[in-house]
Amino acid sequence: MSERDSNAFVWFLAGLGLGALAGVLYAPRSGSETREALRARAEEGRDYVRSRAREAKEQAQQWADRGREVVNQQKEQFRAAYEAGRQAYQEATDTGTSKNL
Repeated sequence: MSERDSNAFVWFLAGLGLGALAGVLYAPRSGSETREALRARAEEGRDYVRSRAREAKEQAQQWADRGREVVNQQKEQFRAAYEAGRQAYQEATDTGTSKNL
């Protein structure tokens, strides 16, 4: 059994060596070219993420601005309604006291 295990290990090493040799022979680029390509792709990915983050931030800012506008409009409408109600109440109470005099 020991000799069989030894042969299996030798064949494993031989296959590993042949695989590495085939990889080196058929590699489309050299190591430095591959590293440069990986670096370029990583930079592209980083730039893409940054641009998407910037767009998301701008979109969130637009939504926040629009939300503030809506809240301000609602406050103005409420204020106008309150003032109109107050004025109507004053006119009604002033007219009521004038008739009683």
